[in-house]
Amino acid sequence: MSDAILFAVEEGMARLTLNRPARLNAFNADLAHAWRDATAEATSRADVKAILIDAAGPAFCAGGDVIDMATTMGASGAEITALAEVINAGIRSLTESAVPVVAAAHGTTAGGGLGILLCSDYAVVGSRSKLGSLYANIGLTPDLSVSAQLARAVGQRRALQLVLQDRLLSSAEAVEWGLVAEAVEGADAASEADRVRARGEEIARFWLAGAADAYGQAKRLVRSQPERTFVEQLGEEARSIGAALETPDAQARVAAFAAASAKKAG
Repeated sequence: MSDAILFAVEEGMARLTLNRPARLNAFNADLAHAWRDATAEATSRADVKAILIDAAGPAFCAGGDVIDMATTMGASGAEITALAEVINAGIRSLTESAVPVVAAAHGTTAGGGLGILLCSDYAVVGSRSKLGSLYANIGLTPDLSVSAQLARAVGQRRALQLVLQDRLLSSAEAVEWGLVAEAVEGADAASEADRVRARGEEIARFWLAGAADAYGQAKRLVRSQPERTFVEQLGEEARSIGAALETPDAQARVAAFAAASAKKAG
């Protein structure tokens, strides 16, 4: 796997660190292929029960590497489409998996970086963070799931406000809109980035310390719901809870709950 992404698995948590800090972790071909490979491995390993996405340097992700598009790649539309499809494979790996994902997105998240953040099921930013679309500033249109996921996250009207304006949301606005779950503070930008990463890891560890498989299936039910009718979703919920009850973890937890309730009642 390329150094464009640092990949490690420890005690059930896969950490994917975007690692092109000099370009604000913007995607070029190297990062795109590393992203596809890392997400495929993280979501296919039986020992991975939580995924953390974070980033090196001063920003989470600036989207596509525009300088690379204009020089190395020659700004070929066919090449950009092909590259987007490579990144999309990684997006699908995350969003279609039954593994919960947390994004620790310090600094700026813009363009396609917003789509990477939207792949997470829980997002943490810093108080100094800024988030936006900005595609039209360079004459481009949303990609990397932004048009597919942004409106689901914040509603259609707010999604349109973001993609049709030259606007970066503050961290407070991002929390208020429901785009991210929380914002943490630090004394300076560097310490704030460390705190964002630490909080992201804390959330992943919370999932791992609890009913990790149940959290994963809950994520899957919510993420996959648009594929089903209401009646089909009810059926999938019924099937899923029945399957969960058959697991040793659920049986132990249900028994412990019942025993504690009986003790309290007595």
